[in-house]
Amino acid sequence: MKKRFGVLPRSSKVTAFYGLKTPPYEHDALEPYMSKKTIDIHWGEHHRNIIEGLNKQLEKDDILYGYTLDELVKVTYNNGNPSSEFNNAAEVWNHDFFWESMKPGGGDMPILGLLQQIEKDFGSFTNFKEKFTEAALTLFGSGWVWLVLKREEKQLAIVKTSNAICPIVWDDI
Repeated sequence: MKKRFGVLPRSSKVTAFYGLKTPPYEHDALEPYMSKKTIDIHWGEHHRNIIEGLNKQLEKDDILYGYTLDELVKVTYNNGNPSSEFNNAAEVWNHDFFWESMKPGGGDMPILGLLQQIEKDFGSFTNFKEKFTEAALTLFGSGWVWLVLKREEKQLAIVKTSNAICPIVWDDI
């Protein structure tokens, strides 16, 4: 079956399941910035519930069987007209990315190539952190703040998204 993003494929009656990835660190490893209890609740309950919700949706109709999570997010976004599976699929992707983006003792300077691009596009790493923090603090409602590379401009940007929207649904990022 050929995968076409933005167009839902025809059903083939097979079931797919997505699993809960374990964070790449112990649940107390991010203290004092994020407590073990917070991770236990957010990862162990909230993230798990999103995955279970997605799997229940996919059990009902296997039209989306065989997609990687990235592909599932893109195809269910449906060119800005999201199907009912989109929110759960995108939130699974967002949370997987969230857990992978942190590490114990994190907050180090980025690797050289990324640091150079940040300095080019934001003036300094400190300036970037201030702008990123401001974006997070001014995000209304639920959503996410992302550092993205705008491909055509070859420029980093800070993007706020509402609810489950994630940057992989846009072609230029």
